[in-house]
Amino acid sequence: MHAWPASEVPALPGKGRDLRIHDTATGGLVTLDPGPVARIYVCGITPYDATHMGHAATYNAFDLVQRVWLDTKRQVHYVQNVTDVDDPLLERANRDGKDWVELAEGETALFREDMTALRLLPPKHYIGAVEAIPGIVPLVERLRDMGAAYELEGDIYFSVESDAHFGEVSGLDSAAMKLLSAERGGDPERVGKKNPLDPMLWMAARDGEPSWDGGSLGRGRPGWHIECVAIALDHLGMGFDVQGGGSDLAFPHHEMGASHAQALTGEYPFAKAYVHAGMVGLDGAKMSKSKGNLVFVSQLRRDGVDPAAIRLALLAHHYRADWEWTDAVLAEAVERLGRWRAAVSRPDGPSAEALVEEIREALANDLDAPAALAAVDRWAARQGADGGADEGAPGVVSRAVDALLGVAL
Repeated sequence: MHAWPASEVPALPGKGRDLRIHDTATGGLVTLDPGPVARIYVCGITPYDATHMGHAATYNAFDLVQRVWLDTKRQVHYVQNVTDVDDPLLERANRDGKDWVELAEGETALFREDMTALRLLPPKHYIGAVEAIPGIVPLVERLRDMGAAYELEGDIYFSVESDAHFGEVSGLDSAAMKLLSAERGGDPERVGKKNPLDPMLWMAARDGEPSWDGGSLGRGRPGWHIECVAIALDHLGMGFDVQGGGSDLAFPHHEMGASHAQALTGEYPFAKAYVHAGMVGLDGAKMSKSKGNLVFVSQLRRDGVDPAAIRLALLAHHYRADWEWTDAVLAEAVERLGRWRAAVSRPDGPSAEALVEEIREALANDLDAPAALAAVDRWAARQGADGGADEGAPGVVSRAVDALLGVAL
């Protein structure tokens, strides 16, 4: 599967700062110190209704992580998956009378278009669940053979008790885990499981549903969590720098994925930091496909909204915050974009050196994009009030906003 084209990232003078970011597993800020190549895995979409603003906010957050790392003169090895076979996708295809493959391919193509328009940097490896199946099957077989998985009526389940570190990603107690498991794709009430929290690794073939050759597992398809583990281990290995996604993935998805990998390898941790973006709401509730309260990037683009304004609307909120999309949020972003473009269109202006460092410091401090935007606002206000004699300043600001915030002025 191919990703989308990369926009050019301007090189800035000097060097950025190491990133301090909130780690869900420890509950506090950690300073990331990758080697020359920073490694990040961000969980991708299930392509049946893309790309709503919740998606956009999440991927915007991890685009900032990449930009901070690039500014420190590191390379970035970014991997993202596409869950192109799963129950929600099949249910939507059946509801709409569409072929599930056609639905997945169409929504993935639309997602690529939206990511390109928003100028989000693409992953180096963009891998679908279906194409990952040849690498998933041996992992499930290994877990089964080592006693970390078991069969139940043809399905294969992972035993959470096989990982001594289970629970350390989310920090939740078993009661909370059980509730969330039921809400987020698990089956804690299934009779015969060793532990209600045990997640499915391999689903035996069901009538009328797609299935693949699973070797000794029989025909079927992979569970959600093992998909990401197989892709991450294949392309990044254990102990990569950041596992990212929305806050609703901390449990069960990231918790289970970490345990799968740790049981498979005997190594710890799966990722050095677990970073989660907040939820975006509309009309008082989290945007979700089940509720249908979605604002789509593609629809805004069709309505003539500049993608740079959409991106500024996202950047106006701290990535970990839960917030609500409104017409006022977008209007403020459109107005800000106009002010910034007017400011950098002048032939000279106030010195921009301090501004570049302000943006760097804000982003290094747990991706504080609102603080970075406020710094650019102050520079633009000075430009409008008294100008300046630095002929290179507008160009420096334009390049810095592009390189660090991904906004083309």
